[in-house]
Amino acid sequence: MSTSPVGALLVSLQLTDSAFPSGFYTLSHGLEGYVQDRAIEPHTMPVLLHDLLRHSIGPSDATALALAHRAALAGDWERVIGVDRRLLATKLNREIRVAALRTGHQLLETAGAALGSVVLEKYAELVAAKRAPGLQAVAAAVTYAGAGIPADQAVASDLFAFAASFTGAALRLRLTDHRHAQVVLRAAAPVIEEVTTAALTRGLADLGGCTPMADAMSGLHERAEARLFTS
Repeated sequence: MSTSPVGALLVSLQLTDSAFPSGFYTLSHGLEGYVQDRAIEPHTMPVLLHDLLRHSIGPSDATALALAHRAALAGDWERVIGVDRRLLATKLNREIRVAALRTGHQLLETAGAALGSVVLEKYAELVAAKRAPGLQAVAAAVTYAGAGIPADQAVASDLFAFAASFTGAALRLRLTDHRHAQVVLRAAAPVIEEVTTAALTRGLADLGGCTPMADAMSGLHERAEARLFTS
């Protein structure tokens, strides 16, 4: 695997491409719950995205990615396992927890076949042995580390993938159109940069977001009679 700047960029682009079969296409990240409860409008959807980046994904998944990336590069697999387990413990909603595990395992399998690396193989062994849960953020961290992608680029890339997935869900839920979805994504760029910087400075004790309303909407969505998305 090339570790040149161009090679790292190409891997990053491949992993964040909506065509990459990570399972993100099946997720609304709680957005469908808001729609079902009539608690969101097209003009407030970008605000929700920013709030989730700052208070949910940033302190939890992005922070775990930064910590696991650092540990994987150092070959500290007990630390990687600790981050993985800590992140799992912070995911209180069942459907969010299941989604993170399913997409993590799918990412691990696909990246192993498409990219391959020694660190990726090691992590896959830990997940197969059930020593590590295999959450998406940690699987992404190990994948990026194995490809020689720097931590800041890895965190920003994964946050962008989340934002793209969220706006894609908004498009399918008719909260936006294709053109405005791009406006929303571009407007999220400063927030992604802010959240990336914060995630890179946190320690394991600081891992975990706080979004009570999003958690409540996720709980409602889990019990909905009809659902377009799995989360």
